[in-house]
Amino acid sequence: MNSEYAARPLRITLTAVVILVLGGLLLAGGGYLVLLGGSWYYLCAGIGLVVVAGLMFARRRDAIGLYALLLLATLAWALYEVRFDWWQLAPRIDLWCILGLWLIVPFINRHVGDRLVWRDGATGLLGLGLLAGALMAGYALTQDYSSLKGEFSDAQMQGLNPQGLAGRSANDWTAYGGSDRGDRYSPAKQITPENVGTLEKAWEYHTGDLPGAGDPGEVTNQVTPLKVGDKLFICTPHSIAIALDADSGEERWRFDPSINREAEYYQHMTCRGLALHDASVYAAAGAKPVAPTAARCERRLFLPTNDGTLVALDVEDGKPCADFGSAGVVDLKVGLGEGALGVYLPTSPPVVTEKLVIVGGSITDNGAVDSPGGVIRAYDVRSGRLVWNFDPGNPDATAPLPPGESYVRSTPNSWTIATADEALGLVYIPTGNQTPDQWGVQRTPESERFTDALVALELDSGKVRWEFQTVHHDLWDRDLPAQPILVDIDGPQGKVPAIIQPTKRGDLYVLDRRTGEPIVPVTERPVAQGAVAGDFTAPTQPASALSYAPDQPLRERDMWGGTPLDQMMCRIQFRQLRYEGDFTPPSEQGSLIYPGNVGTFNWPSVAVDPVRQLLFGAPNYLAFVSQLVKRSDVDPQERSGGGETGLQPNLGAPYMVRLQPFMSVLGLPCQTPPWGFVSAVDLRSMKPVWMHKNGTSRDSAPLGIPFTVGTPALGGPLVTAGGVAFLSGTLDYYLRAYDLQNGEQLWKARLPAGGQATPMTYVSAKTGKQYVVQMAGGHGSFGTKIGDSLIAWTLAEQ
Repeated sequence: MNSEYAARPLRITLTAVVILVLGGLLLAGGGYLVLLGGSWYYLCAGIGLVVVAGLMFARRRDAIGLYALLLLATLAWALYEVRFDWWQLAPRIDLWCILGLWLIVPFINRHVGDRLVWRDGATGLLGLGLLAGALMAGYALTQDYSSLKGEFSDAQMQGLNPQGLAGRSANDWTAYGGSDRGDRYSPAKQITPENVGTLEKAWEYHTGDLPGAGDPGEVTNQVTPLKVGDKLFICTPHSIAIALDADSGEERWRFDPSINREAEYYQHMTCRGLALHDASVYAAAGAKPVAPTAARCERRLFLPTNDGTLVALDVEDGKPCADFGSAGVVDLKVGLGEGALGVYLPTSPPVVTEKLVIVGGSITDNGAVDSPGGVIRAYDVRSGRLVWNFDPGNPDATAPLPPGESYVRSTPNSWTIATADEALGLVYIPTGNQTPDQWGVQRTPESERFTDALVALELDSGKVRWEFQTVHHDLWDRDLPAQPILVDIDGPQGKVPAIIQPTKRGDLYVLDRRTGEPIVPVTERPVAQGAVAGDFTAPTQPASALSYAPDQPLRERDMWGGTPLDQMMCRIQFRQLRYEGDFTPPSEQGSLIYPGNVGTFNWPSVAVDPVRQLLFGAPNYLAFVSQLVKRSDVDPQERSGGGETGLQPNLGAPYMVRLQPFMSVLGLPCQTPPWGFVSAVDLRSMKPVWMHKNGTSRDSAPLGIPFTVGTPALGGPLVTAGGVAFLSGTLDYYLRAYDLQNGEQLWKARLPAGGQATPMTYVSAKTGKQYVVQMAGGHGSFGTKIGDSLIAWTLAEQ
């Protein structure tokens, strides 16, 4: 025997061992997958690898040839399943191509067999497989099966509806959504697609408010500043209100309500924004001014606090308005009964009209069957006197609740931002679900009526004018999470006063805001049946013709991973779960919920350009797992660590619920990317015009590799008259600018923490500069870095 062969390197034996281990894993996992009704590929590949390893141990040259055949078969199988989709193709072939390269290099290849040899038929076949894999991968990088390429016409970009600018000022941002229409639109137009690339940081301010002892896991900085006069106004997670100079970012005043930190804030600690009432604006508009009962506070800010109060502050100095409530404070826990502190959380800014400040609030998800109710209350903007209350459990009794009485407990709540149309005399309330989310046995007819509904209430009385339900008997946490947007849409018969309601499922309901009648068709579709014993599922669910809901259910071939091994594990998980498409009921087995709890759209809502008649948004696609767990089967000490994932208590229900993203053993989503997009809709045709992947893996992948995978975003959009849209919120820490015409990314700025907030913009009356401002504060349960930075950018000096 050749002496060189006799001294065969140890690396050949080690290579055979590695192949044997890989084959054994695939053999075991693939066999189980077949028993579950899944793909036979992994079992066959495992058998093939075990045989290859055996041939190597036996010093057979056939090992190279057999591996080459296995590689070629894998390439053919991958093409059959996913065509040339890079992000699905790569994990199917990456490990096998790397192993093939190892086997073809001379110092390995020539030692496999009973004689020293290289460049034989087996090696040639292996080389052919590697070349085919490289060509397939290279071509796949040029393909994009997920994007929609298109653009708005030049004529539309010039503007179709100049009346959409009526009453708008580029100098101010007076409400959370920019104006009382909630459209996140600014008439500022200095920043354009041609010059946006020259934006540079103007200033950065640190609030100093960071997570502390006793805080829940979901501490978030989601604030969008207001801009009034020469000041910006923000609030922090611990409900501190701050005023800043709009040109320098210097602090002008600070008000700390010193919220009760002893309460158990189980899920949330956030403040999305303040609300403004400016009496001079209503006087200028011809309304009869409401004279203040104190010399101060003609312009006042309303601050919702995490310990359940509403504070009125003077815009000028940040001190409480003495004429409002008790020394400037209204206690929102009054009438909610026991256990409101730390459970009832007004995390979003209230709606302010000429005479009223209207407040809803979040109720801790899946805490207990017996929880405070989701009442909506309207207070006098000056005195803080309760004017009316809408109790979903007793909707006709809108007169102020008498002292000592309580609202109906455990009713649907409204935790997001509402919108009012004072001309129509209506306020539009997006409602959520009655807790617990996945167990609906205890719900009353009144609760069923107002679950996941857009409810139009009369401003004068709080009476229901109309309601439109988006989910029947919700068992999936499909509450309405986003602020509805008012827009006058150009239709065949002229302008129609519309309201657009985004949903977690991805539907965009476009309704006549006078009547609640759909402008875009809505159909009822049959859905999966079979809830757990005692509960039920609705036979059908509504669906809008304008929707970003997934086009088709997930399939086993849609499972993803970094390698064939973790992809196989995701396929096994998929087969183990109950899944019958959208609205698969929660189960003890564990059900796949897609879109998941984060939703296609969430509180960031969408942005609407009323002049160009277009809508800009950032849909997400991320599946969750929902598993009902009998209370008797759970260790009493086990519970969620805070936030809305993990084991949820559901006190008083026979089932607890375990909620989690659908993730692989490596911590990657089990479904294939992209998981996040930016997209735009033409509101004349109600059709998407363009849609592109958004976000990279820079802050979530090993070594910070910035693959453009399209990541989920939890931060809102902004559109401007300059034709530029802005968005942050992705898992990588950037604020980005896009060309509204075609969706091309034009600029991005690195953030020091997660950007899970909505940007805003204004033109300074002092300097004439247009600023774009973003809070970079992160999100505890979204997994981004926590910070306290408010940053402003402006165009570089020419």
